[in-house]
Amino acid sequence: MTAERVPMNFFLNGSRREAALRPMARLSETLREEFGYTGVKVGCDAGDCGACTILLNGRQVCACLVPTARIDGAMVVSADGLQANGFLSRIQHAFLRHGAVQCGACIPGMLTAATEIAAAYENPTRQQVLDGLSGVLCRCTGYQKIVDAVMDAGRDPDYLKNPIGPAGGPAVGARLPRTDAIAKLDGSAQFGADGIPTDALWLRAVRSPHMAANFTLGDMAPLFERHPGLHKVLTAADVPGNKCYGIYPDLKDQPVFALDHVRFRGEVILALVGERDTLDAISNDEVPVTYDVLEPVIGLDAALAGDARQIHPDKPGNVLIAADLRKGAGDPAECTHSAAGQWQTSYVEHAYIEPEAGFARRRGERLEIHVTTQTPYMDRDEVALIMDLAPEQVRIVPTVCGGGFGGKLDQTVQPLLALAAWLLERPVACVFNRPESMMATTKRHPARVKAQFGCDGDGRLQAMKMTADFDTGAYASWGPTVAGRVPVHGCGPYLWPHVTINARAVHSNGPSCGAFRGFGVPQVALAHEALMDDLAESVGMDALEFRHRNALRAGDRTATGQLLVASAGLDQCLDALRPHWSEAQETVRRHNDTHANQRLGVGLGCMWYGCGNTGMSNPSHVRVTLSADGRVTLYNGAVDIGQGSYTIMRQICADALGLSVDAIEQVTGDTDLTPDAGKTSASRQTYVTGKATELAALDLRQQILRLANAEESAPLSLRDGTLMVGAAEVALTRLTADDNNAVLTGEGIFDPPATALDQNGQGEPYGTYAFAAQMAVVEVDMELGTTKVLRVVAAHDVGKAINPTLVEGQIEGGIAQGLGLALMEEFLPGRTENLHDYLIPTIGDMPAIEVILVEDPDPNGPQGAKGVGEPGLVPTAPAILAAIKSATGVRMHKVPVTPDRLRAAIITKEKAKVTAE
Repeated sequence: MTAERVPMNFFLNGSRREAALRPMARLSETLREEFGYTGVKVGCDAGDCGACTILLNGRQVCACLVPTARIDGAMVVSADGLQANGFLSRIQHAFLRHGAVQCGACIPGMLTAATEIAAAYENPTRQQVLDGLSGVLCRCTGYQKIVDAVMDAGRDPDYLKNPIGPAGGPAVGARLPRTDAIAKLDGSAQFGADGIPTDALWLRAVRSPHMAANFTLGDMAPLFERHPGLHKVLTAADVPGNKCYGIYPDLKDQPVFALDHVRFRGEVILALVGERDTLDAISNDEVPVTYDVLEPVIGLDAALAGDARQIHPDKPGNVLIAADLRKGAGDPAECTHSAAGQWQTSYVEHAYIEPEAGFARRRGERLEIHVTTQTPYMDRDEVALIMDLAPEQVRIVPTVCGGGFGGKLDQTVQPLLALAAWLLERPVACVFNRPESMMATTKRHPARVKAQFGCDGDGRLQAMKMTADFDTGAYASWGPTVAGRVPVHGCGPYLWPHVTINARAVHSNGPSCGAFRGFGVPQVALAHEALMDDLAESVGMDALEFRHRNALRAGDRTATGQLLVASAGLDQCLDALRPHWSEAQETVRRHNDTHANQRLGVGLGCMWYGCGNTGMSNPSHVRVTLSADGRVTLYNGAVDIGQGSYTIMRQICADALGLSVDAIEQVTGDTDLTPDAGKTSASRQTYVTGKATELAALDLRQQILRLANAEESAPLSLRDGTLMVGAAEVALTRLTADDNNAVLTGEGIFDPPATALDQNGQGEPYGTYAFAAQMAVVEVDMELGTTKVLRVVAAHDVGKAINPTLVEGQIEGGIAQGLGLALMEEFLPGRTENLHDYLIPTIGDMPAIEVILVEDPDPNGPQGAKGVGEPGLVPTAPAILAAIKSATGVRMHKVPVTPDRLRAAIITKEKAKVTAE
């Protein structure tokens, strides 16, 4: 890229501009850095994700692929410029109205692509919309609400006259627009790579290209001589505190910088800190690192072999941890009917559209880190240990998080930025590129699950056994959590007299595997749902009725011995699916009677999921204040990663106080300003932080009522900053205000009722469980082995839908990721480290989705609500695999079910049939 600038004339977002620009710079870089249009998001720099899509002379292009020279004499429109006179465009308003925004990282690209569609077609067909949006990837939404928004955009010519905000009445249960949607629609939302100080230095990690190696560092002096803009080379010797970090206090095993040995491809050796252009000019080959490459231990078989090299000296046999569950002593092999099998899954990449990014600065004896994260307080405490500082010396300011799904629970840029900013006393920024993000961050655990189920002649489950091994990769990360959760969930949402489950997390030289939307439950669900189908067939029962007969219900005890007091809605979910199931079965039968090659299939998948941490305390603390000038502020430390928790908390708070949603202001995430509401994971925010919010708001309401000497039922209202209790005005200015101008403060802390599991896996591990049943219809080409998912109907027991639009969006997005797990997603280190070779579902891959919300309230949840972030994904892949078997007669035991694997299985089945004849 040349540094020479050339004068150019062009129109940018409706304004004529003249500027001297670098002609060969990426247009995405120019728009962001020269003009401040950070609404142009960069997710890949390769034209794969489409987040940077803009309009160039009315046609959509990926700005990351366009040289700046092309805008000379052209018209350029980015999402930042779609508003007119301060009002949302028709497309933006439709996105807001339909709840099409989640994390927001893809939204600028979607909006500009949709704007091109709207200019070309007055009333586009669904296929025209799909085609027009096909260049933009979304990882959150499942695309359905985006498509619906674009289809609907032209149908409301008076859209500006039709407000979509609160319309009175209870906030809980209302389809209110997202609190943070407008900032994500107009490009003003600040993600991790946005808002970086202009005087910041930049940091680039140098990573191992090898999965296993010893290494030595050479003399860095020549590197500094060749590159005067290089300020510092950071190594393990620079770390003042803990050299290693990890999720668990007694398991800090991952080095900030590798010491003399690397255990996976992408491990950090050192970091270069300097001027941005200087870092761009330094190739990894220039950095003096000498490797002694070792034979890597790859996969479960190699890791568990008797002669395997130990990945960690203190983990004999490469077993990180084992967890068991035992209830009764029955053997499924001795039951009237039994079924058995083994299933295998692959690494799955989170593939959030926003890569890891942030910046840090030193302020005296304190550190301030602005970063995309799911867990600000965990970040704060971990950085403090690494830097040998008190936690209060570290401030984490979460930026807007462009997708997480568990992948932004671990340390990535945080310790590197902290160390660099502290030592150099300059702001320091780091933004991972896409290959780096995919190489270096955690994955879903590959698993090998072997199980046997048994039932009696009446189709009632009797005994099951399961062993599940999970490849946790080089370092522990969330491996213990996965191994601990799986035994609870491995038997599925069913009533069992006898259960034996053994789970292990095993080290290898693969990428570290951590949290990913389900903590191991999606992997074991493949096994338990396939075996439920096989048992139903053996007994001669319909698959849905077999599940209904064995479903856990209120009053039952789980395999851990926990009594389900209430809110166990699987049977209601199955009842909701029954008419769709019957209709689909008949449609499939009629079609397949006349089609030998393009065959249809229908399948079911059920799930349950414990909300929150497994068998341990995981409280949330929330604060709600009333200021002297009549403002109500909710202080919520939890991070909204796209699921809508900021909106949910305002709705819960408003109803608990008895005020409108518009009256509730919110401060979020900042560890200096908000109490700790825990990490955003494990489907805990609505259930745990939502309950803490409700308690805090109720506490504040009680204080107000006591102050006014009013009855419990007295209505509250705010009028021009004046608090009214009934018809009486409360004189807030007479009260003593604290440093934040608060005169009254409500506090809420909620820790779900749970107990630790004993050595046999017995106990009460979760405060509540979500339940669901999904049905999938697929079309399989028997000659090509391709699978197209045509339809998914998803019935989910959510306790209470605080905001039905947001709940639907979570389920639809989960279904998309479940489809990817089933059919296409397989991360291969060194081979699929980009969004071209690693496939995630596109808009054209998605089926029609119908979400059915079942409300079986939980007595502990806020107004009965439970978590929904992970449940949407868990039953999808089992339902798709069951549908493939329905279509082909082939039971697939390895995912993803790629065309080559399915075609090979079909051929094997056909050969076996010929041999038998």
